[in-house]
Amino acid sequence: MPRSVKTVLLVANGDLRQSANQVCWPAQVAMERKLTQAVAAQGGRLQRAHPYKPAVKHGFIASQQEGLAVFARLDPAAPLIVAEAVWQYSHHLLAGLISHRGPILTVANWSGQWPGLVGMLNLNGSLTKAGVKYSTLWSDTFDDDYFLQGLARWLKTGVTTHRTPHVRPFGRARVPAKAKAVARRIATDLRVRKSIMGIFDEGCMGMYNAIIPDDLLYRVGVCKERLSQSALYYAATQVPDREAKAVFNWYLKKGFKFHFGRDEATELTKHQVLWQCKTYIAACRIADAFGCESIGIQYQQGLKDLLPASDLVEGTLNSTDRPPVKNAAGQVIRPGQPIVHFNEVDECAGLDGVFTNRVHAALGQPVANTLHDLRWGDWDHSGTTSDYVWVFLISGSAPADHHIGGWAGSDSLRQPPMYFRLGGGTLRGIAKPGEIVWSRVFVQGGRLKLDLGRAKVITLPRTETERRWKETTPQWPIMHAVTYGVDRDLMMARHQANHIQVAYAKSAAAADLAAYTKASLAAQLGLEVSFCGTKADGSAF
Repeated sequence: MPRSVKTVLLVANGDLRQSANQVCWPAQVAMERKLTQAVAAQGGRLQRAHPYKPAVKHGFIASQQEGLAVFARLDPAAPLIVAEAVWQYSHHLLAGLISHRGPILTVANWSGQWPGLVGMLNLNGSLTKAGVKYSTLWSDTFDDDYFLQGLARWLKTGVTTHRTPHVRPFGRARVPAKAKAVARRIATDLRVRKSIMGIFDEGCMGMYNAIIPDDLLYRVGVCKERLSQSALYYAATQVPDREAKAVFNWYLKKGFKFHFGRDEATELTKHQVLWQCKTYIAACRIADAFGCESIGIQYQQGLKDLLPASDLVEGTLNSTDRPPVKNAAGQVIRPGQPIVHFNEVDECAGLDGVFTNRVHAALGQPVANTLHDLRWGDWDHSGTTSDYVWVFLISGSAPADHHIGGWAGSDSLRQPPMYFRLGGGTLRGIAKPGEIVWSRVFVQGGRLKLDLGRAKVITLPRTETERRWKETTPQWPIMHAVTYGVDRDLMMARHQANHIQVAYAKSAAAADLAAYTKASLAAQLGLEVSFCGTKADGSAF
């Protein structure tokens, strides 16, 4: 960037749903004000590249069409900041950013509220997959040294980078013989027998980073069965009421609590839940009919106008203890096993879920696994721990296996109306304490890659949990996670997605072995693998 350039353009990307954009706009305004001041303090001038729109009461780019029009008017060599305080649809901007020649900086506020942090991570992962050069920064106040020093470097040179000393290539790790042997058996089976991944429509909410090209999947023994959400909707309409009621009664017998009201527009109703029960039955039968080891339901944007939210369905699918569903031959479909589901049809999470399920089954470890949003993090306000505690928060459902008390310790609240017009219940709970493996599959440079590490889930007092829920989304399941050897800024410097995959193990040693085994499996199948952070005892992988 020429030193004489003082003006930096700002774009703000948003949701496709205008209701969400309107509710979230004040948070974006507050962030842009702080960011403008920070740039000005460095001698620059931040200029919005598109105006506030009075007719819709926000100033977000709200579609790909609008994004293309905005970028068509921009100087393609101008320095550009993408400022995000909300969840955003990356495809609105991606085509414009791919052709933009000037320096690009993505910035998010460190807030769990809507959240820009998650939106920026998705955009970063999408830019990485697309091969676009960019820099990234984050801050809760925009006046801390880490942010200001990074901003100063970017304004001066057009680039700011972050150290990642916590990343260790797989080739440098000492992998136990058992991990290699178990991984070899699974890899051989995948190459020979292969696995089918059921895709109920691709590209949820603009998540380009969540789509794995078919040729990369074929190389690891996985192939896509492209299914239609319209087929899922039709199948749900064909489920008899008595079968839906049987699933609903199963939930009740397990002690699962529904928070019912009467207002369909704002409250959870039994009518909504019965439709979710029908969708669950339909999803099981379609997975069985097509031989899908894993499935992903998009929901946004297609099903949202036809059916209540699919989240209760998705969390139930990922649970080992779930309502029995019979196929056309009268056989119960995979009793005692999850049907691996990847939320928001994130295929990277789906591949990870298949790896995890197979590895943990072979090792005799808990197989239930799920993605979460890497939503936010904060220091504990209760004094329970001095560790930095992440908020992993999936947008509606986690497997009941992961919750304190299982099904009886879980409950269901209506999804927020601004996102989910037709409602539907969540599968909410507080994650139980224990040792976990976290991971992320991503695409970079035309290759599949896997980052993974270790963490523990801790228990916090209910008041601290409620504070964290209030700072994020109280209708959704929460996990209090402490990552080993990876602090906040190291995680942000490296992570290539809004999502993070998690699975429990029975002990720290068992979790270490599971991590080694999954890493070995991925490496044997051709993925580029990196360990992030340390084991529980602080030692390197």
